[in-house]
Amino acid sequence: MGQIPERQQPKKALGWAARDTSGVLSPFHFSRRATGEKDVTFKVMYCGICHSDLHMLKNEWGSSTYPLVPGHEIVGVVTEVGSTVEKFKVGDKVGVGCMVGSCRSCDNCASNLENYCPKMIFTYSATYYDGTTTYGGYSDLMVADEHFVVHIPDGIPLDASAPLLCAGITVYSPLRFYGLDKPGMHVGVVGLGGLGHVAVKFAKAMGVKVTVISTSPSKKEEAIEHLGADSFVVSRNQDEMQAAMSTMDGIIDTVSAPHSLLPLISLLKTSGKLVLVGAPEKPLELPVFPLLMGRKIVAGSCIGGMQETQEMIDFAAKHKVTADIEVIPIDYVNKAMERLAKADVRYRFVIDIGNSFKSSS
Repeated sequence: MGQIPERQQPKKALGWAARDTSGVLSPFHFSRRATGEKDVTFKVMYCGICHSDLHMLKNEWGSSTYPLVPGHEIVGVVTEVGSTVEKFKVGDKVGVGCMVGSCRSCDNCASNLENYCPKMIFTYSATYYDGTTTYGGYSDLMVADEHFVVHIPDGIPLDASAPLLCAGITVYSPLRFYGLDKPGMHVGVVGLGGLGHVAVKFAKAMGVKVTVISTSPSKKEEAIEHLGADSFVVSRNQDEMQAAMSTMDGIIDTVSAPHSLLPLISLLKTSGKLVLVGAPEKPLELPVFPLLMGRKIVAGSCIGGMQETQEMIDFAAKHKVTADIEVIPIDYVNKAMERLAKADVRYRFVIDIGNSFKSSS
């Protein structure tokens, strides 16, 4: 028998994985699948650290599979494409976000909403079509179906674009879908972390008036001077909250901790929309009477489909929207997780995979 061509053989990969619920990451050798006819293989250059990585490492959502290689804000450079790939070529800058598969036939998939497909496959700690476990971007190599890969335009830096593949699309999609992207509208952003700071930037790029709503008075200067917000409201200050009542067309709520919705609902105009994109571990209390009296909406949103994700990245490149990042080597990742748990990052850690893994290659 002749030798199997190299591109049809599984690819050796090196990543950092957790082996148990301690969440401690260490080097891990594994295999990526061979480049299939519809696959794009790329060298990972950077991978953002999302707060959900921390939850998954410790199995706080009960869905983790070990060994677990996290990472769903992945960018890099194409090294190989399958025989029927049409959208990408070797040398292209590309990214993969939160999903690597869906059924491609349900109503959601037909409507470019793969993110709401009942059979959507997450980028890591999920089961792929072939029965294998998916591994994320804390690794030197990625293989993905071209449908779930996006082009990274030349006008945006790779490292600062990585977090847009999760944090960026998470806030961009509801701004668009709920019609909060019209110039002159007034939108509130609750929380000024990894999601919130990008929400401010996207909303401002859309021509929207932005008010940051935070429990921390110390973030006012940052919100207005650095991020470009128009105003700042301390949610624990009753006078400031009272002054802002019934002034906002919509609010993007990025907070993942339990918090009261009633004060936020009061900030909305008639027919205003409060959109939740954070994921608190415990149910929130929803007061109905204020909704009835103002025809107000409390809604949710989760990332975006592939078409919209590409649209978001293109918009970000055109308007110079990037995440504020702290670039780290892979061997700092456990310390970064400790800092992330304390919200000690401004505003997103990004792992320099390309340089960190040079010696191993």
